[in-house]
Amino acid sequence: MSSGKGVILSGMRPTGRLHLGNYLGALKNWVKLQDEYECFFLIADWHALMSEYERADRLRENSLDMLCVWLASGLDPERCVMFRQSDICQHLELFFILSALTPVSWLERCPTYKEAVENSSTKDIANYAFLGYPALQAADIALYRAGHVPVGVDQLPHLEFTREIVRRFNNFYGGDLIPEPEPVLTEVVKLSGTDSRKMSKSYGNTILITEEPKELSRKINSMVTDPGRARASDPGNPEICTVFEYHKIFSPEALPAVESACRNAERGCVACKKELGLNLEKLISPIREKYLYYKENSDKVTKILEEGNSRASSRARENMRIFRKAMRYE
Repeated sequence: MSSGKGVILSGMRPTGRLHLGNYLGALKNWVKLQDEYECFFLIADWHALMSEYERADRLRENSLDMLCVWLASGLDPERCVMFRQSDICQHLELFFILSALTPVSWLERCPTYKEAVENSSTKDIANYAFLGYPALQAADIALYRAGHVPVGVDQLPHLEFTREIVRRFNNFYGGDLIPEPEPVLTEVVKLSGTDSRKMSKSYGNTILITEEPKELSRKINSMVTDPGRARASDPGNPEICTVFEYHKIFSPEALPAVESACRNAERGCVACKKELGLNLEKLISPIREKYLYYKENSDKVTKILEEGNSRASSRARENMRIFRKAMRYE
């Protein structure tokens, strides 16, 4: 990777198998960014532990499965660094340092924390670690002196929190030791789940990036359509149909015909779902094939992770020496 490129840091929590929402919201964009920036992509298992501590034994397996999906989707270990957060001890070291500089009031007013605690009915996340996650997120970014973070517009407040902590660190210890990360604004395509709610593992309404054909067909057939269209001969309203939402994203070339057929009752929902299934399978099939290859060659995946950990660790150790020297804490 060229050292002249700007540095990017981003990551995902290994809380379960990745779905199409993860692909459209982040992974598809990461594949493009690896040619434009020096990219560090972390498997954020410490972040996952904050809510998955009762199932901690699953995080290692989930981490490797996630890496298989990343590789199958187009991330290249020759063009980016993929690593596991918990294998780089400096993440927790810098997290503690930044925690000491973070006022509790900053954490308590974090809208994401309040929303998550109020809306979580299945997991106890009212814990110290979850309250402090913005400081850990800041440490993840600062540790690699990442000057850029890919975010959607709705995530800008979270990035500003990191910028505030970085400014505080720099004010205490001098100059611009850590760059204030700038957003790389990306178009975040929000995808509904099969039941029309937000796609989420907790709702059980996801379509996996590597979905098998039979299961893909079953899930598409279960999708919510226009409730007012009881028969194929009834005109439909595509704007309130989840299947049409998917056509907008995955069948753009066929969209005028799909919309016309729905509004004019020229085709039923079953046929519309079948067309969507064929288009989704075109996207998923090559990814699934590569995913199965990596699953069957776990030694290769483990080696890629070890090499990524080594490269990330080297950068993390180098930067922590710089930070400690500035703090006069060598």
